[in-house]
Amino acid sequence: YQDLYDHVLRITESTDSLRDLVATIVETNLSVRDYRQNQVMKKVTSWAAIIAVPTLVTGFYGMNVRFAGLGTTWAAWLAVALIVVTSVTLYLMFRRRDWL
Repeated sequence: YQDLYDHVLRITESTDSLRDLVATIVETNLSVRDYRQNQVMKKVTSWAAIIAVPTLVTGFYGMNVRFAGLGTTWAAWLAVALIVVTSVTLYLMFRRRDWL
């Protein structure tokens, strides 16, 4: 029975080793998936920030209140310039940080 006992012990150790290996593979798979998800979230966040700028500026000019420059062409060009400059700045910043 000693020989049978040794085989059972060896199989038990092998099973434990395989279980640890499977756990490591699962954890590695989860880490890779989380990394990919974080990369996608960086891109989505970057584009959301870039799109938020024109939304904010046009929302401000779309209010039904009077403010300086209302109805003048320079205010419209100022809004367009603000949108373009801010959006391009955000795009370049996110591009430099490798988010886009």
